[in-house]
Amino acid sequence: MYSMGADYSVSVRSLCEFTAKRGDLCIRFTPGPSAQQGIAAHHRVGARRGSDYEREVSLRGRYEALLVRGRADGYDPGRNLLEEYKTCRGDFARMPANQRGLHWAQLKIYGAMLCAERGLTAIELGLVYFDIQSDTETSLREQCSADELQREFEEHCARFLAWARRELAHREARDRFLLALRFPHASLRTGQRQMAEAVYRAATDGRTLMIQAPTGTGKTLGTLFPLLKAVPRQKLDKVFFLVPKTSGRELAFRALEQLEAGAAPTLRVLELVAKETACLHPGLACEAESCPLARGFYDRLPAARLAALDAARLDRDTVRRIAGAQQVCPYYLGQELIRWCDVIVGDYNYFFDTSAILHALTLESPWRVGLLIDEAHNLLARARDMYTARLEAPVLSAALRAAPAAVQRRLADLREAWRAIHGPQAGEYTVHPAIPPGFLGLLERATAALADAMAEGLAPLDDARLQFYFQALHFSRRADEFGAHSLFDVTRSGADSTLCIRCVNPGDFLKERFAAGATAVLFSATFAPATFYRTLLGLPENAAWINVASPFDRDQLEVRIESRISTRFHDRGRSLRPIVELIARQYRSRPGNYLAFFSSFAYLDSVSGLFRERAPDIPFWAQTRGMPPGDRDVFLARFKDRGCGIGFAVLGGAFAGGIDLPGDRLIGAFIATLGLPQVNQINREIERRMQTLFGSGYEFTYLFPGLQKVIQAAGRVIRTPSDRGTVILIDDRYRGARVRQLLPGWWRVQCR
Repeated sequence: MYSMGADYSVSVRSLCEFTAKRGDLCIRFTPGPSAQQGIAAHHRVGARRGSDYEREVSLRGRYEALLVRGRADGYDPGRNLLEEYKTCRGDFARMPANQRGLHWAQLKIYGAMLCAERGLTAIELGLVYFDIQSDTETSLREQCSADELQREFEEHCARFLAWARRELAHREARDRFLLALRFPHASLRTGQRQMAEAVYRAATDGRTLMIQAPTGTGKTLGTLFPLLKAVPRQKLDKVFFLVPKTSGRELAFRALEQLEAGAAPTLRVLELVAKETACLHPGLACEAESCPLARGFYDRLPAARLAALDAARLDRDTVRRIAGAQQVCPYYLGQELIRWCDVIVGDYNYFFDTSAILHALTLESPWRVGLLIDEAHNLLARARDMYTARLEAPVLSAALRAAPAAVQRRLADLREAWRAIHGPQAGEYTVHPAIPPGFLGLLERATAALADAMAEGLAPLDDARLQFYFQALHFSRRADEFGAHSLFDVTRSGADSTLCIRCVNPGDFLKERFAAGATAVLFSATFAPATFYRTLLGLPENAAWINVASPFDRDQLEVRIESRISTRFHDRGRSLRPIVELIARQYRSRPGNYLAFFSSFAYLDSVSGLFRERAPDIPFWAQTRGMPPGDRDVFLARFKDRGCGIGFAVLGGAFAGGIDLPGDRLIGAFIATLGLPQVNQINREIERRMQTLFGSGYEFTYLFPGLQKVIQAAGRVIRTPSDRGTVILIDDRYRGARVRQLLPGWWRVQCR
């Protein structure tokens, strides 16, 4: 939804979801058609109609200051029949009554607009339910006069118009506030002005911008401020601030509070969190029979929506509190509030994942959105995971045991085809050039059989069939788009195996996500080389890249390369004693708090074990495998101001980025690794593919990702203009010119 001059424009779907949804929230699992199946079904139904049949009829209607727009599925002028198609699986009578009521409301709005546009006095409406399982249509018909449809149209619009006027008033107040917005500090930091000016230009030009700016530059405030300033002039509807970690959400909220300090809260800011985090009744299914917050959800939603938007600053605790008071589900209240908030703060997956709600709403509404991607170097690994799909043999076996006899036959056939793929002679890891079409056909039939069986009754969330169904569904969708961007590989573990469609170049998928935004700004302390990230993130060729000058003096950070030690895998045994002596010597020469990073927990354990023996006088504490959040908090709490001790951690883990230990809380870091990913069969295959695609296999697979982790870890040391510290890079390979040129230019590096 968006404003157009003095009008407020809304889609038919959004209008009816606001005015016609009633009753219970029902999110229980009943397998339905996928989006691709829905599109195919619409084409199939339309293709069955006659030559005079009009498909996808664009319609517009106006009620006072409200402009309603939409596209009806089809109109038969000879029969004066307007149709709306809905896909389903199995008996459509199982569909909740409030869902069917919503469908009728949409069709009647279309009918009113068509009658008004073509001067019709009456029309027949047909709600067509297409069952993809049986390939059959069920059509519900209703004859309506133009007058009664117009009355219904006006009733819906009148109910929405009061809200639309409220939203227009909010938009005007928001834009006035943003036009007058001033930077919250007396001046911008060194480099922060360069960054802010580049962000504003990118928003003005509708371009993508990549920013590399050292830790401590003030990237959160330095990107939010100029993009918000651009909102009224560039007619942006929303800003999405997307992060990889919870700490990024907290920084965004803190920056927004600074921007509105001393003024009445004007911006509506929403934090999106996972369902498990939001839920007030964990363990209960999202259905009226189970959860009291689902029962009558849509009846209580209007009051909850009003209460929430009066709060303006909608972090997760505030949404939970309001939802509890209004007796609605906080997770689905948050999903509803997306439509009405100005700044949305949430994880990457809400925009970039395969079924991301922010991306879907952006296209549906349509909105002009500005994207801010925090710690953007993390998006590569996260996107690879989003567009990777796995099928695990133990999950299939569990589903087979739980399935009824008819489904068991399908799953057993699939298991035989699965075994034929990896074969008795295959090694532990094999890569195949393509996914066998016969296997995909069996997978599709097994998935359909599972869906049909589960549609007959409720499927508990821990149902083994359901677990495999979700894996199979994701695998099938990734198989539909299989190409050079992915590998198809099989990993064996004893008698079991895992089939994987492994995304290695997510850029092919991300480019259409970025295309949905009016502008996008990606920023990180480690975002070089630009070509690497531009290519693998699918950014436009004309995406700008700037390297922001450091706000820190070169004398603040001493960087030393200890080149007499090799941390290569085959040298690690010999490296333990020299590393222990180096760490102890540095600590004794300048006591304080340090972090020591290693390439693996095994390496960390070996060094820390020897350190305990040879330096018993020096306090230290170590990261452990699978460290729970509470223990991570205890680990960080030991870095007290003016404290002394050494925290041992794994490079690339929880303590190598996104933590802030200014001043004497951290005065140095040891990095005993080049950070290169492990050399194994999977990474060798990725290297081959990167070489084939881009001619830079080693760099794209090992060198660039490795040094990015090193620079991120080193960035923990200098956080403010008054900090002083030391970083010691431990490995002889740091001497090499190719490695040295990838280190930050403001570092003054000494090599021993």
